[in-house]
Amino acid sequence: MLHDTMVVFRRQMRMTLRSPAMVLTGLLQPVLYLVLFAPLLRSVATQVGSTNQYTLFVPGLLVQLAVFGAAFTGYGVIGEWRDGVIEGERVTPAPRAALLLGRLGRDLVQLLVQIVVLVALAYAFGMDAPPAELLVGVVITLLLGVACAATSNAIALGAKDERVMGSVVNTLLMPVILLSGILLPVGLGPHWLRVTAGLMPVKHVVDAVRSCFAGDLTTSGVLWGSGWALVLCLLGVWFGTKTFRAEA
Repeated sequence: MLHDTMVVFRRQMRMTLRSPAMVLTGLLQPVLYLVLFAPLLRSVATQVGSTNQYTLFVPGLLVQLAVFGAAFTGYGVIGEWRDGVIEGERVTPAPRAALLLGRLGRDLVQLLVQIVVLVALAYAFGMDAPPAELLVGVVITLLLGVACAATSNAIALGAKDERVMGSVVNTLLMPVILLSGILLPVGLGPHWLRVTAGLMPVKHVVDAVRSCFAGDLTTSGVLWGSGWALVLCLLGVWFGTKTFRAEA
């Protein structure tokens, strides 16, 4: 399993390195938010008890990278299926799970590179998150990224059509955008919105990453967010593996 996973991973990494523009494009939107939007949040940060708007805002950008960047990785699977790559992998003795895990390894490395660049820029702009706690927040973010990438690959392999894929992914992402508090804390909203957002697992992940960046690992929100990130990761890998076994 490990050998076949590494074979798939190395091939996927070679493809990514031949086209690094995709990595840079995925990073562009969060960087623009960091440069152009975060400076406007000084008063918002004060309202929620934060002394630094970047420490408040950057965790949401990391989750945005994990969710939105990973959610569209499945388009590459559709292209591989159309080009016969998936069919070629089917005739090998490689476990079907390795076909997914190798791709997830590539997605994880890509997300980690983007996170490192964004965090470095945030520190340059004045973010004051403690490094040790920040690393915990990054790990939580990576777990969520794996969940989204695995689900995206599974949806793509089941749909086998970019238009269907786009419709499904956009439908799933819309409530995430509105209810997870990625850009602004949901606590600023009315009671009914806070209650509704509480049903959104990604909202708890965002809260956990924000607590980590604030240097507080003792809150129950960190435990809830970490638990949800782990559960979503396991469910995503299970769903992706099941789909690869059925479709590939």
